[in-house]
Amino acid sequence: MNSQTDAKVGVFICKCGANINSVVDCENVRGYASQLPGVTFSICNDYLCSPDGLSQMREEIRKSGVTSVVVAACTPRICEKIFRDNIEKAGLNRNMLHITNIREQCSWVHANEPFKATEKAKNLVKMGVSRAKTLVPAEGVDVELKQEVLVIGGGVAGVEAAYKLAELGFKVHLVERKPMLGGNMAAMFTCLLWCHEAPGKPQSLNFRFGTFPACDCSGCTIMPKLNDVITHPNINILLLSEVKEIVGHVGNFRVKVLKKPRYVDEKKCVGCGNCAVVCPVVKKNEYDYGLSERKAIFMPYQQALPRKYVIDKEACLRLKGQECSACLEACEFEAPNFEDHEQEIDLEVGAIIVATGFEPYKPRIHGYLGYQEYDNVITIMELERMLDKAGPTGGIVVRPSDRKIPKKIAFIQCVGSRNRKINAGYCSKVCCMYTMKNAQAIKEVHPETDITVYYIDIRAVGKGVEEFFHRTREDYGVEYTRGRPARIIEDKETKNLIVRAEETLLNKITERMYDLVVLSVSLVPSEGTQELASMLRLRTSPDGFIQEAHTRMKPVETSMEGIFVCGCAQGPKDVPESLAQARAAALEVAVLLSKKVAKAESLNAFIETEKCIGCGLCIDICPYGAPTPVMTESGMKMKITEALCKGCGTCVVSCPAKAIHARQFTDDQIFSEIKAALEAE
Repeated sequence: MNSQTDAKVGVFICKCGANINSVVDCENVRGYASQLPGVTFSICNDYLCSPDGLSQMREEIRKSGVTSVVVAACTPRICEKIFRDNIEKAGLNRNMLHITNIREQCSWVHANEPFKATEKAKNLVKMGVSRAKTLVPAEGVDVELKQEVLVIGGGVAGVEAAYKLAELGFKVHLVERKPMLGGNMAAMFTCLLWCHEAPGKPQSLNFRFGTFPACDCSGCTIMPKLNDVITHPNINILLLSEVKEIVGHVGNFRVKVLKKPRYVDEKKCVGCGNCAVVCPVVKKNEYDYGLSERKAIFMPYQQALPRKYVIDKEACLRLKGQECSACLEACEFEAPNFEDHEQEIDLEVGAIIVATGFEPYKPRIHGYLGYQEYDNVITIMELERMLDKAGPTGGIVVRPSDRKIPKKIAFIQCVGSRNRKINAGYCSKVCCMYTMKNAQAIKEVHPETDITVYYIDIRAVGKGVEEFFHRTREDYGVEYTRGRPARIIEDKETKNLIVRAEETLLNKITERMYDLVVLSVSLVPSEGTQELASMLRLRTSPDGFIQEAHTRMKPVETSMEGIFVCGCAQGPKDVPESLAQARAAALEVAVLLSKKVAKAESLNAFIETEKCIGCGLCIDICPYGAPTPVMTESGMKMKITEALCKGCGTCVVSCPAKAIHARQFTDDQIFSEIKAALEAE
């Protein structure tokens, strides 16, 4: 360890404009720091993290020959890497830096007490200088970065990220648990081409209402990209697959993927559908939310890609041990393969992108507003499938109870959103817009339809969306009623629905009758998100989505280096935002892997092997999975994987043998700060 008497410390104090200097007297702190033992110089700068500030820092370090540096500025969460990189450029070891937080811990929390805030800043700087004298140089380990990427989730975000990385030359493994790609966007309704189904409409009528606010066809938009992904030589698509195990660290993740049997040879199947025609088994189609029926061998929906059939193991007679070869006999290519089986696939990748998307909220879980109790209460996703020309009703909205076209429709907003009682206090961001889109689509086909939207607040955010909202009300005549319905009652004879609501603008309770009620349901994390987060050691937000590293500065990075998140896996968002995040995540991966070799930070823990008793408590308590057991001549010992360790110190305080130490957080260093804090002036 360096002798404290030989240490030469340079102190840099950032005024951060008015953020710090308006409360803390930075010049006073500078003068105080310059008198501390071991301090070679003390300098103030208006914006230390600016190019000019960083340049001044490098110049002073080179000129003075200091051995360590104290920076009094904002939180190290934001500025630590910047300053470590900078002192390294100036010739110092990057570990010879201590950051004292005088913004969040002084000026911001003591804004009404400038004198006390200044005195506190002085004490923090004194403690920092004392600690800086004890710092020792350390080098990080080199980590070889494998040039392959795992993308978990085959929705619009996962597909986009995979394609961008493949175009950059990286091998991409795209894992999707369903039998097709495209996610929820591919299931949205496509071009609406009404002819004889809509009386009074001209034969040439062609409306595209797949996505808002441009009202372009979702199928026409996403299908070309899906085809590009399916045919790309750098993309390995694993459908009906789930990640079962991930170990390792940035640059070297070892992944086990369980691929479930499709029971149809994808290379032989041409998607003709002859097999489904003869299949004797009929059941509800879950991809149409039970609005249609499918066979045991089926295509989820007509525009599904890749266009390959799949056999439902739970429905197929032959796979349940009964005699049946109907599909095999009907297929001239012999694509059905009843000998198909599960496969465990091992992958080694350098980075991972989580793009697991969302699922629509299921109101029945909480018995809300009569869903699955009354036939004519449906969700917005069921309406989307009805409006699909290739969907269960041929693009026509009908009442499930009698298949009649409804004359009066109510949309109810915020179902599953902004409701703290069900742990969903967040806004799903897209519900207001998709209601507008669907209301316009219905009005285009049946302009006489009376549509009412029950809302709390309209959040029409984004380019062209406010205009989209006004068009819905003014051009299409959709009525907006402010108030949240409290109850829905069904007329047993007509199956009509009475919506009881408090209309807040009128300050009264109203009851109105409708033929059909549509619940605009929220976006919730996809099934298995929590389990995947636990496997990857990622944090989740209170609403269950994957937590990003920093909301503003690192929106697609996570708490684990080398693992990124994009799309609705990170939180509710629309298609453009999902695509933007997917491209950002792909860029972050490309920047990371392009280095071929990365150097891990050396602020990690280390174990004194002689003291280690091999109890394994550090393994149980580490949030990053850094400690691993190794067998030595003297028995089982623990070892720290430096590429995984973040230097949090959890293992240090939990070790019963006191065998684990954190570099730059040794007892001597911490006690030096405590001693400085308690010293009399």
